[in-house]
Amino acid sequence: MNTPHIQNQKLKVLVIRFSSIGDIVLCSPVLRCLKKMEDKNTEVHFLTRNSFRSFMQYNPHVDKLITIEKKTREVLPDLRSENYDFVIDLHNNLRSRKVTFQLGKPCQRFYKLNIQKWLLTNFHQIKMPDLHIVDRYLDAALPLGVTNDQQGLDFFIPDEEPVPWEVLPERFRKGFTGFVIGGTYSTKRLPTTKIIETCRQINHPVLLLGGPEDAETGIMIAQSAGDHVWSTCGKFSLLKSADLVKKSRCIITHDTGLMHIAAAFHKPVASVWGNTVPEFGMYPYFPAGMNNGSKIFEIKNLSCRPCSKIGYDHCPKKHFNCMNKINEKYLAEWANRIFNNFHQTHLQKNH
Repeated sequence: MNTPHIQNQKLKVLVIRFSSIGDIVLCSPVLRCLKKMEDKNTEVHFLTRNSFRSFMQYNPHVDKLITIEKKTREVLPDLRSENYDFVIDLHNNLRSRKVTFQLGKPCQRFYKLNIQKWLLTNFHQIKMPDLHIVDRYLDAALPLGVTNDQQGLDFFIPDEEPVPWEVLPERFRKGFTGFVIGGTYSTKRLPTTKIIETCRQINHPVLLLGGPEDAETGIMIAQSAGDHVWSTCGKFSLLKSADLVKKSRCIITHDTGLMHIAAAFHKPVASVWGNTVPEFGMYPYFPAGMNNGSKIFEIKNLSCRPCSKIGYDHCPKKHFNCMNKINEKYLAEWANRIFNNFHQTHLQKNH
């Protein structure tokens, strides 16, 4: 790797990450720390897919957002004209490598550690570094002198996107627990019956969060769990769902993009892990020293776990013990404790 003229007071840097929601949110500390370098005036450009534009277009640490629909050739002439000093490739796939090769500028890539992941999923040998993926992203900016400010993640919601409180049922306006019921793969999601039972044992309002693909399941859960449960699945855009996360007292979630958005808002997070494991380095990432009661729920010491670094439509072993053995009582007790502690603290402040 050739390093740029890092002594220059002004730098123009291109950061590349094409997907997905969670990974783009996890890039936010790199962008912020680039802009905060005291000895340099850094202009930050970000390249992603157009479908993820809304997650970056309001980020004040991005000076220029560049998006593609399908092919990088759509934007290559514009990228060349920018004459970047340095490129940070946080995706490191064939498409991003093609961009960096054609730009011909000094570049540092994020290392995916695919061999270490393969060893973990196939032989359960932990060779992964004890390092969050955010810190590994930041390592790609080290040649520029970037250091971690330890302030966690960022997520910005434009003024027109917040959901008015009056849209929520009246009992939810005094606070609720958000429950993210979705997940890209079935093996990353609790069985619906377990979500229902968890909700039944929660003693305060529960707002279900998910996309259009979760709408039918959300209705079923709400109808079965009680009138203190309300499903918003498929009713709101992702930015509006993010605002509902921001409005929540705490969040129960699978390994999803909304989990990272909850962490960006410093919400207490109960993250539920099935076939994937936190050792991959993508657990909720908070500012240094923050202790907000967040907790990881997983079944340790299963001989078949992790079975994949991503997920499956069905459990390869047929038993799905990684999720079926999660204790819904403990999940509900966590939510009740966090919610009640918030309520008591709020009362004390008002008196």
